Amino acid sequence: MEKIIKPTSGYLALGILFLSLLGIIFSFIQIGSHGQIGYVPVLVILFIVFIVIIKGLIIVNPNHSRVLNLFGKYVGTIKANGLFFINPFYTAQKISLRSENLQGQTLKVNDKLGNPIEIAAVIVWKIGDTYKAAYEVQSYMDYVRVQSEAAVRHLAVSFAYDSFEDENADLTLRDGGEDVNKILESELSARLSKAGVVVEEARITHLAYAPEIAGAMLQRQQASAIVAARAKIVEGAVGMVEMALQKLSDKNIVELDDERKAAMVSNLMVVLCGEKAAQPIVNAGTLYN
Repeated sequence: MEKIIKPTSGYLALGILFLSLLGIIFSFIQIGSHGQIGYVPVLVILFIVFIVIIKGLIIVNPNHSRVLNLFGKYVGTIKANGLFFINPFYTAQKISLRSENLQGQTLKVNDKLGNPIEIAAVIVWKIGDTYKAAYEVQSYMDYVRVQSEAAVRHLAVSFAYDSFEDENADLTLRDGGEDVNKILESELSARLSKAGVVVEEARITHLAYAPEIAGAMLQRQQASAIVAARAKIVEGAVGMVEMALQKLSDKNIVELDDERKAAMVSNLMVVLCGEKAAQPIVNAGTLYN
């Protein structure tokens, strides 16, 4: 489990480092120029002090951390920023706490109904638990990449691409919008929590039928759109014909028997439902001649 620690400030150690460096230079001068062998122990001590201090000084930048380990034992994590002095025997692993973008590659998978589709997602994530990121997985970067791809694949096979073949589907990939993104984000959070990763956002960035069926699916969508449009036109035309007959009857403009009504309905439906403008024809006779 992650343990946050704040070590000693490194500015005092930095001052001692400079003093020891000056002492080392001075001792070299005394030994080399004046032959004063008595400075040799001082030189050795100052050199050891210099190595210990320079080994123990670390700098932690904003939104970065250091995971400390002593001979295989987890000591703690430094998340504070600045210059610090730690035990020189500690090993410090650098882990970034900044938000990262993962632009997943376009995957070719089958949806719930078996249709081949292409899908891709972008994921915004960051490290929330440095202990898990450092010790629970081999490489948290690779873990995020592989598990994200697995989550996107699982999302694709869990829902249909659209509702053309599954009209009873409550949620589809194409029409799901934010609901699909939330499901993906929830699954990613569950998968990546083992590595101490916090998922901030997950969105589908690419969604399409695979090229081998894209043409057929486009024709199907066009046909469905044409049928829906035709149904709407016919529904409106029937209403207009009904209204015309009702108006003629209410105002006693003309008396129509069943045969004349049928002819009028036929003509009005042709005019209202036809794709081209009707050509006017002057009828000089009667309906029966």
